[in-house]
Amino acid sequence: MCRNIKTLFNFDPPVTDDEIQAASLQFVRKLSGFNQPSKANEAAFNRAVMEVAVVARNLMESLVTNTAPRNREVEVERARARSAKRFGSPVRRDS
Repeated sequence: MCRNIKTLFNFDPPVTDDEIQAASLQFVRKLSGFNQPSKANEAAFNRAVMEVAVVARNLMESLVTNTAPRNREVEVERARARSAKRFGSPVRRDS
């Protein structure tokens, strides 16, 4: 899976349209190999991003779970800890 596509399901607050759009864009970029498509491919690229976003939104609304929603801040800290363990202590960026 592309490292830039993050898990979107079962968070509090729920996933936003912007998050789904960003994940859809990353997915289409990965599949197509284009970071920015040429003018000839731009319409197809943008249509694919839109269609993936619709399907992703439908998926998020259809999934069910019995587990408690995850906290975004906790998940970010866990990811930082995994990264530090794997690559060494990174330079901390304050948000």
